[in-house]
Amino acid sequence: MFSKKKKNDIEDPIMGNTADEQVTNVQAEESADAASTPEEVIPELSVEEKLQQEVAALNDKYLRLFAEFDNYKRRTQKERVELLQTAGKDVIVSMLPVLDDFDRANKAMQGATDVAPILEGLALVHHKLKSTLNQKGLKEMETLHTPFDTDLHEAITNIPAPEELKGKVMDELEKGYTLNDKVIRFAKVVVGS
Repeated sequence: MFSKKKKNDIEDPIMGNTADEQVTNVQAEESADAASTPEEVIPELSVEEKLQQEVAALNDKYLRLFAEFDNYKRRTQKERVELLQTAGKDVIVSMLPVLDDFDRANKAMQGATDVAPILEGLALVHHKLKSTLNQKGLKEMETLHTPFDTDLHEAITNIPAPEELKGKVMDELEKGYTLNDKVIRFAKVVVGS
């Protein structure tokens, strides 16, 4: 009996193969061709070569980082030197009017016969000097009759004191100063014991 053939089951008169067999043969030939033609063959690196490449990359990275850090150090050192050279400029410029006042006071003292105006002038210059320094952040410490504090005071001596003044500052020999709330000179004091 005749069996129904599918569309792809038609035999090729020359080869004697059906269409499905021909497709399978072509696919097999293509895969054989693909295997035989070398597509960019990447040579397999040995473990040693991989490690050498990694070491070279890390050394390069290290050298670049070291050079960058060295440049940073030089730049910050240069900036620091420039800052130190010009840091006092603002304070010095603000002090020039006080210096001018002292010069005028010296001239006035040379031909003066009355002491009262000279004393008044010196008190004004002293007040101007203090206010100029206060504007720059300098403050005097208040120490008399305050508890002795080693972070603010330097004890010169102890003297006997009444019970309520023990451990407190009795006298101030040299004023202490803070600049922007940081102690720049400790107050030299006498402490009651």
